[in-house]
Amino acid sequence: MSRAFLVVMDSVGCGGAPDADRFFNDGMPDTGANTLLHIAEACNEGRAENGRSGPLSLPVLDELGLGAVIRLASGGEAPGLGAVPAGTWGAATETSPGKDTPSGHWELAGVPVPWQWHYFPDTSPAFPESLTRHVCELAGTPAILGNCHASGTEILERLGAEHMRTGWPICYTSADSVFQIAAHEEIFGEPRLQELCRRLAPMLHEMKVGRVISRPFIGTYAEGFARTGNRHDYAIAPPEPTLCDWVQEAGGRVQAVGKIGDIFSMEGIDEVRKGPDAVLMAHLADHVERAPDGSLTFANFVEFDSLYGHRRDVSGYARALEWFDEEIARLIDRLRPGDLMVITADHGNDPTWAGTDHTRERVPVLCAGIGSGTAGQIAFTDVAASIAAHLGVPSFGPGRSFLA
Repeated sequence: MSRAFLVVMDSVGCGGAPDADRFFNDGMPDTGANTLLHIAEACNEGRAENGRSGPLSLPVLDELGLGAVIRLASGGEAPGLGAVPAGTWGAATETSPGKDTPSGHWELAGVPVPWQWHYFPDTSPAFPESLTRHVCELAGTPAILGNCHASGTEILERLGAEHMRTGWPICYTSADSVFQIAAHEEIFGEPRLQELCRRLAPMLHEMKVGRVISRPFIGTYAEGFARTGNRHDYAIAPPEPTLCDWVQEAGGRVQAVGKIGDIFSMEGIDEVRKGPDAVLMAHLADHVERAPDGSLTFANFVEFDSLYGHRRDVSGYARALEWFDEEIARLIDRLRPGDLMVITADHGNDPTWAGTDHTRERVPVLCAGIGSGTAGQIAFTDVAASIAAHLGVPSFGPGRSFLA
């Protein structure tokens, strides 16, 4: 029997989305955004020297076809990524009307999003009064703090002390379809925060807001505040059964690494392992070693996006890519005969681009374990269909397998 490993490098886009002109950052269309190409160019020009140096070095991903994918997706020639592909490679195009985490992951798992997500306006206040009242009722507080668009670190610096004084939850959003609540683990209570988010989620999901996110933090105003690892995403459920359900229904085990369990509301998932990306890589390695035949391991490495893309940190993004390249090489070498590993992404987040939002891009699809060849221009849903075909389970989505 076979096993499959679907590994998402969160936000590692390769440009060329045909509808990029419909998506914006700070009023500027995403036309021309290209996460990988622009990072490679910055490295080659000496503009990404913080904690690393020189041209972008991704020998393993490039050998799988990364440079070829960038050329196929956007026509760009990424400096240092010119290897002749030894894997099976393609460039995937999304159809869902969003450039967010749930849309990308669901569509990679075979289910495009059939609705428009709700986004809160970049105004102050950002939330309707009915939503604010409901938060106050559930939290047992007379008011909330924030009620605006903000970055997580900035809003803690600005409102953390007031939160500790009043006990009011800090509520904020971003360019994504999200409602986030930050609260101090000791002053407000981490279990209380999780219960607040859990009870609030149905109202937000009815509005087609993709996720309610708890953002617990610790610290003091004098020493500084820091978010903890107890974040939880209360995500709207996929509208149809996904690849995870297909595999599970066929008797296969589905193992989630990272925030996959949150993204899919635990539907079709047997086990979840969480942590920072370095810990997640160890979890993925353990699954490569121990996962049973017929299983799907679905992993998300989020720090490309959360630590470097949104913060427009080119050097940090390049460091993360080079770290991933080194680590994934060890796992590819440990794949069993008959295994398939698909390395892809869910959207772009070009750290050289305007604004702080995701960028609408095609994504690379790099396959190890099935020989070499080009899949060409494919759909996100083709990834799910191909993995289902590899595992010998029925595929119920619109995708078509690119496996020979």
